[in-house]
Amino acid sequence: MVPPKRLASAAAIVVLAATTPLLYGPSAGAAPRVPACSTDPNARLASVPSPESFLGFPLGTGQERVVTNDEVRGYLDAVDTASNRVVTGSMGTSVLGQPLPYAIVSNERNVRQGVLKDIAEDVRSLRDPRLVTQKLAGRIAEATPAIVWVTANVHGGEKSGTDAALKTLYELAAGLSCEVAQRNDNLVTIVVPTQNPDGRDASRRQNEYGFDMNRDWFARTQQETDGKVELMRQYPPQVFVDAHEMGGRQYFFPPNADPIHHEISGEVVDWVNRIGEANKAGFGFNGACGGAVTTECYFNYSTYDMFFMGYGDTVPATGFGAAGMTFEKGSSSAVADRVQQQFHTQWATLGWAAANKRKVLTGYYKIWKDALAEGRAGTLEPNEVVQPTNTVQFPVPDITVRSYFLLPDRQLADARRLVERLRRMDVEVYEVSKALKLPTARVFGGRAATDLTVPEGAYWIPMNQPQKHWIQAILGEDPYTPFPYFYDVSSWSNPLLMGLHTVWTGADVRPNARLVDKIENTGGGKTSAAPALRGSYSYELDSAAAAEFTFTLLGQGVQLVRDLDTGAVGLPAAGLTPERNKLAKQLGVTLTPYTTPAAGSPISRPDVGLFRGTGISTTSGSHGEARYVLGKRWGLDLTPVTTADINDNTPAFTGRTVLLVPDGSSATGGLTAAGQANLRNWIAQGHTYLGLRNEGTRMARAAGLTSSTEKPKPSGYTVIGSHLRVDVDGDSPVALGRPAEDFEFNNNDPILDPSTTGTNVLSYPTGDTFWSNGYTVQGAALKGTVALVDEPTGAGRAVLFAFNPLFRAYNESGLHLVANALLYPAGGRAERAAPRRAGAVDPARAAAAAVPVAENLGGEWRPFTIEVAAGDLARAEAVVDRFTDTARPSVAGGSAYLVIPNPEGLQVDEHPFLGDLVRTLRDARIPLRSVVG
Repeated sequence: MVPPKRLASAAAIVVLAATTPLLYGPSAGAAPRVPACSTDPNARLASVPSPESFLGFPLGTGQERVVTNDEVRGYLDAVDTASNRVVTGSMGTSVLGQPLPYAIVSNERNVRQGVLKDIAEDVRSLRDPRLVTQKLAGRIAEATPAIVWVTANVHGGEKSGTDAALKTLYELAAGLSCEVAQRNDNLVTIVVPTQNPDGRDASRRQNEYGFDMNRDWFARTQQETDGKVELMRQYPPQVFVDAHEMGGRQYFFPPNADPIHHEISGEVVDWVNRIGEANKAGFGFNGACGGAVTTECYFNYSTYDMFFMGYGDTVPATGFGAAGMTFEKGSSSAVADRVQQQFHTQWATLGWAAANKRKVLTGYYKIWKDALAEGRAGTLEPNEVVQPTNTVQFPVPDITVRSYFLLPDRQLADARRLVERLRRMDVEVYEVSKALKLPTARVFGGRAATDLTVPEGAYWIPMNQPQKHWIQAILGEDPYTPFPYFYDVSSWSNPLLMGLHTVWTGADVRPNARLVDKIENTGGGKTSAAPALRGSYSYELDSAAAAEFTFTLLGQGVQLVRDLDTGAVGLPAAGLTPERNKLAKQLGVTLTPYTTPAAGSPISRPDVGLFRGTGISTTSGSHGEARYVLGKRWGLDLTPVTTADINDNTPAFTGRTVLLVPDGSSATGGLTAAGQANLRNWIAQGHTYLGLRNEGTRMARAAGLTSSTEKPKPSGYTVIGSHLRVDVDGDSPVALGRPAEDFEFNNNDPILDPSTTGTNVLSYPTGDTFWSNGYTVQGAALKGTVALVDEPTGAGRAVLFAFNPLFRAYNESGLHLVANALLYPAGGRAERAAPRRAGAVDPARAAAAAVPVAENLGGEWRPFTIEVAAGDLARAEAVVDRFTDTARPSVAGGSAYLVIPNPEGLQVDEHPFLGDLVRTLRDARIPLRSVVG
């Protein structure tokens, strides 16, 4: 039975003393330790350079500045050279080419190459109880050190965790005390001082592409994330520390705020809470916050949840079975205090893990054993809450889930990429070799089916395997939030993000199927050879993976054509080199041979201008996502286009075939009337305007490019990164390759009325087929509105997305739609003989441009919304007014809503006062019905 997700009593915590002997003996094969450990906590090896001797200043107490990236790397090298307890390596490189170093520290026996390899293999073996008996697991738990990760600086401007990690490394590498010996004998500690060196140099939260890498964990789009997760697969953690900074002068460590994802095991939550008790004992400074104590103190149960599967605590917890923890130190404190407090929590965490390593490893084995049993029975973990004042508002439904199937009838290359994503998290995926019938099934999108045939070639993901928790967390149609508190999204179902045809069933089925070992063996590449002279190959351009293949071929000068009825792309057989066929295999794109030349409309490589004018942030959000997706992955040249370039009609603007306008804060992009006319005339010449979300659609409307208007959002309307069904109009080339019904990701996006002058490519259904998941309140306001519009002007068009199709580069269905817009066929829906100048603005578009612009309360993210009972509005307002005078109150359906504008699009964990505001409301005993940031 899985232990309850509760806070352990303080009496149950093992308190470490400096003279505590080894609890479970030395590691396997170890000789007696000589000399004996010292009772002097300050005893250290003189041969290992201290931070002060190497850097010229101490770390923690007495520190006056933070450490640079060069100093981080230099100090790791120096300690590695001087200490036989340390080995170092690199997880890869950053976007700008900086190494991502790590250090492994333990006793000198454990870090020997052969012994360290054996330790890693033993710990990995605990993750598969099908191969390891209970008895063998007990021996491993007795003799093998646990693995603890100490990481920091995933947000580049949050620097103190890095410096503390270096201090932790020094103490473990040089210390002679029994405290140090216990940690080194019972643990292998992996220290990653900085996960984001480019952001650290720039004092910027995001990496060089503007990505928040503490949202990138499941998708692993960024190279910094990918290298780290691969190293975690090699050295799977039982405890994982992710050190951050926040606003103010306080410190957060778990117990966490609700919600906690239901598939995080009870053992993990129990360990996290027990480590919290150890951190309380070891924190020092002013102790717990409360009353008159408001600075250099700690708090728990607030702000930082464990729900979204993109965090540095949830992915270690769910995917690796570790006590994943976010530690947050207020950035307004002095450097010395920030670093010293980070060190105290890191050191206390290591102390708890060392004292309890046998129990942790025993429990670690049990996590995977329980997961197997749950998967075999098709049982989902229940929703629970950890905050003492909360109750479960939304239980996990009573359903049985034994298998998922990815059907091969559409978006096959993206389905294969998902298979590879799962496989790289140690999920076992099988390819069905003989069709089977499911007596009952559920089709993604909320529909039921009976006697559903799963064809040959489908991918089967059985839940009866150790990674059951991760499978459900990543594939599940709904995350089943227990409690409506969010500071990120409420849906990340990978099949929905990709728009895959997916079903799940509670039936106990055992298909004829083969285990997939790597994506290259899933059927991508040419199925057989086409004649070299007149033959051709064809592939379906219906996926983000196929789009990447297409742009790569175009960049290499391959002549491509596209069937404008089916969306398939053809290329001459002579254009398929072994290297290009290998790429098709890696991307999962199947190439079908033909004996005749390829037929269709030619497609060409777009020349893209990326708008960086008024209202656009170039360091975060969709501008960076465009640089990454279009620039790095698709290999397109992106020319910066400014407001002045459009107003003055410069070659930087007029020489482009596509203008992409990311999301931003301006309704006009700063364009003058002349600039708007220049934009219309440029489009009329056969070019494409591609506008994203707020600024992208509003700038187009202001320029007279669309008749679609923006509807006000009703009071209480809440769409927290949810998926919704959309109807697809296949008349537009933007929809080529998409199914008649698709799914779209909505994150409090603008609500657009249908266009009367263009094609409404994606529309929310008006009838019973309307469907949403995640946390969506008053979603009916979207019925009959549109998410994507294709508006012709002359020989060109404006393609307007109400949502951000590039969101975090993991919204694959959106990426495919962007690719279709970039590859819009010459002439498109307009005749080639269309006027080369736009002429007068259509009256419906002129009327739309005259409509007052809705206020952008959320920037590129969302405004902050606090819901209380209508009767508590006055009390809540009194508290909120102490922090801001910008809140917008409203009442609907017995609830009161306080909407706090967030024009900079800040996340909750980087906001200067929202966390304090929520804690103050709780302290005032005002019941919070929901909090959305």
